[in-house]
Amino acid sequence: MAPVDIVIYHNPDCGTSRNALAMIRNAGIEPHVVEYLKTPPSRALLVDLLARARATPRDWLREKGTPYAELGLDDATLSDDALLDAMLAHPVLINRPVLVSPLGVALCRPSEAVLDLLPTAQRGAFIKEEGERVVDATGNRLS
Repeated sequence: MAPVDIVIYHNPDCGTSRNALAMIRNAGIEPHVVEYLKTPPSRALLVDLLARARATPRDWLREKGTPYAELGLDDATLSDDALLDAMLAHPVLINRPVLVSPLGVALCRPSEAVLDLLPTAQRGAFIKEEGERVVDATGNRLS
């Protein structure tokens, strides 16, 4: 099998992100892991990823554990440019994990959404950190 080029924008402190990364590896793929809080995307890259995912900045805006409320980002009149400015100034506002694969780009929440973007099957059972069974022993998705 030819190598598969997968990129995950990852936060190791996030359980959803850790589960997504583990499912990629359970498919026999070692992705390029970008810890986006340490290495944030450029504006051009973020705009490109959003466009490829057919998403808006608001779609990827994270509220929990971020300065979302303090920055007044719940204001529905804020432009996409204003939201992008906030996301670039505070990368923690970018929701995660974001997966880039030959099959597309997506924010993978819940984590098992990565399964839709992997070109190879799971190699065995997968159970999320919190105990939810996602893939059975034969590699078949349960949910």
